[in-house]
Amino acid sequence: MKILVINGPNLNMLGIREPDIYGKQDFASLEKYIRDCASELSLSVSLFQSNHEGEIVDVIQSAYGVYDGIVINPAAYTHTSVAILDALKAVGIPTVEVHLSDISTREAFRQHSYVSLVAKKTICGLGFEGYRKALEFFA
Repeated sequence: MKILVINGPNLNMLGIREPDIYGKQDFASLEKYIRDCASELSLSVSLFQSNHEGEIVDVIQSAYGVYDGIVINPAAYTHTSVAILDALKAVGIPTVEVHLSDISTREAFRQHSYVSLVAKKTICGLGFEGYRKALEFFA
């Protein structure tokens, strides 16, 4: 099974940006963690990160017919991007939404997720472990 993992804006700044919320491990550690989890679960995984909404839409569209599942942490685009929601709807690939923090307990504007309208599952507040849970959903 082929899974595309998409990480949105500022996740490349893990370990630097608000470590009390997002943790002290860096983005390279997250990518290694995801690869190791995928390997343990016998999943093929491709990783993508962008700070640009259009690039995320492009990679979702290019996943059509190629991937069996998408794991996405849309980060700040969670709360603003109808374009990412529409791209996920268009390709119809089963999607799991992941957030390092628990967005339901954060600021009011962070509590709404467009992606959750299409996601088969949303996992929040488990840090890196949320990605493992998302991959396990597909395994």
